[in-house]
Amino acid sequence: MKVGKTSAPMGRPRAFDVDKALGRAMEVFWRQGYEATSLTDLTEAMEINRPSLYAAFGNKEELFVKVLDRYLGEAGELIAGALAMPSAREGMAFLLQKTAERLGDPRTPPGCLAVHGALSCGKGDEAIRRKLAGACAGREALLRQRFERARREGELPAAADPAALAGYFNTFLTGLAVEGAQGASRAALRRAVQQAMLAWP
Repeated sequence: MKVGKTSAPMGRPRAFDVDKALGRAMEVFWRQGYEATSLTDLTEAMEINRPSLYAAFGNKEELFVKVLDRYLGEAGELIAGALAMPSAREGMAFLLQKTAERLGDPRTPPGCLAVHGALSCGKGDEAIRRKLAGACAGREALLRQRFERARREGELPAAADPAALAGYFNTFLTGLAVEGAQGASRAALRRAVQQAMLAWP
């Protein structure tokens, strides 16, 4: 009698929600910073054991990169929406206001995960530093491109410097995140945004 081939055993399905676990890891990194977060902190918050963490996400650094990708993706959607507005000034004001709202949201840890991560990385975390630096530079490049378009279209005066303006607002966004991490209230962040917009040419 001819015996048919038996199928290879299927991999054991994960007994946890990967997306939910990633969200819990994000909150831990956000509250404690990269260096201060231990694998025990992560496994307890994610409600999984170390083998499951390694199998699904890799080591601590790889997990943090996945968390950053998720966080920066959400931030990127906000930036894209703001810069797509008909007026560059309106878009910049919207971006700053929404950022202030997010940074002061009591439902999330204070400040910005990316800035918190950058400040807490050690000397051996060059891959994370490069990723964060690249994200910051990418944001500034998007602002510069939008301001260059605004100057071409006459919204900004011919003498305006799109690169300098982009650098100013990009630096302000980083400073806003640091203030948020230090516990600044939404009201204080909103006042800072109003003051920053006075620099618009």
